[in-house]
Amino acid sequence: MRSEPGGPWPVPPGGGEPILPGGGEPADATDPALETVRPGQPTPGRAHRVGPGAHEGLAEEGDLGRRQRHELWMRRALEVAVTGPDAPSAGSAPDPVDDIPVGAVLYGPDGTELAVGRNERELTGDPTAHAEVLTLRRAAERLGRWRLDGCTLVVTLEPCTMCAGALVLARVSTVVFGAWEPKTGAAGSLWDVLRDRRLNHRPEVYAGVLESETAAVLRAFFR
Repeated sequence: MRSEPGGPWPVPPGGGEPILPGGGEPADATDPALETVRPGQPTPGRAHRVGPGAHEGLAEEGDLGRRQRHELWMRRALEVAVTGPDAPSAGSAPDPVDDIPVGAVLYGPDGTELAVGRNERELTGDPTAHAEVLTLRRAAERLGRWRLDGCTLVVTLEPCTMCAGALVLARVSTVVFGAWEPKTGAAGSLWDVLRDRRLNHRPEVYAGVLESETAAVLRAFFR
């Protein structure tokens, strides 16, 4: 039986998520269960489950645990942020376009990389060309559908309201981000669109993955 903070809670017949008190409503930043949690601390979408449990860093023998997998994926997103969707060939320089270096990668339910994106607002003159939006568009085109349920979006910076809304509308199941964005962040900093219980979909959210590395890339850009 999987234990949760304050648990363990019973698991339905046949397995699945534990039956939580009050029906296990997904949590958001205003949930009473989170009164002791600092503003913006990530919660993976369910009440009484404050952040990933210690057991979630483990996996079957020979497999990567969730934490290690998220870090591996975030390093790929960092690569995209620094070099662009396609790594430069030997001896060439990265794209000189002055876009903020934010990279995003979408992974399928089986861990397959489906699409990547980097900020392209300056490159294209498109105000919506954020890394997350471009990644969602490319993945939807590749799969031939707009629903991206079961997928995980990994991005180096906390999504803004536009990107958070797009992630909800695309039915992305999990969002993993690196650096917090206190000025415009909509995944726990300024707003919490991803876990707003008034919406019809709430992804699981894991924040602060390789936070120091992702923040360093942004600080270097703004110097």
